[in-house]
Amino acid sequence: MNPKVDWFFNKATKWQEAYSELRIIVLDCGLTEEIKWGCPCYTIENSNIVLIHGFKNYCALLFMQGALLKDRKNILIQQTKNVQSARQIRFKNVDELLQNKSTIKSYIKEAIALDKAGIKVSLKKTTEYKMPEELKIVLEDMPDLKFAFEALTPGRQRGYLLYFSAPKQVKTREARIEKHLDKILDGKGLDD
Repeated sequence: MNPKVDWFFNKATKWQEAYSELRIIVLDCGLTEEIKWGCPCYTIENSNIVLIHGFKNYCALLFMQGALLKDRKNILIQQTKNVQSARQIRFKNVDELLQNKSTIKSYIKEAIALDKAGIKVSLKKTTEYKMPEELKIVLEDMPDLKFAFEALTPGRQRGYLLYFSAPKQVKTREARIEKHLDKILDGKGLDD
């Protein structure tokens, strides 16, 4: 146990007991405990394997390369359709978690083995994402914006493409693009 992570497990939340049980299970698999993204993250040789986090209706163990796991028990959940590699096992209470203790350990051990073998999810390339017509038009009309957009990291480009493509109405897509022009020109991502 890493004392720098204790604060997460000591804070009073509805998931405090479940978090503590997950911590014991994960550490029993030989992983190193760290804090990343404000949550306990468990690594092996500096490679992220799983993360413990909580939401309003459930707490979860997130497998960074969960899409590769065999999921024999059909318990892994893809958070949204755009999440490519990570998968969660969700728990609504401590009893549910404890009933699945051996399954959780087997999934963690499989994730460790995949990581040691160097197997990673093949991620979709940024060019494979659909660019909304409204963005294409703006980029054609504004060469500086096109240059700035192409200079963004692939992750930042994907973030904008997903965000700009999501609305059904043209007016909303155009408004989103207009609102973020300066951020793109400044080389910033959607959440920067």
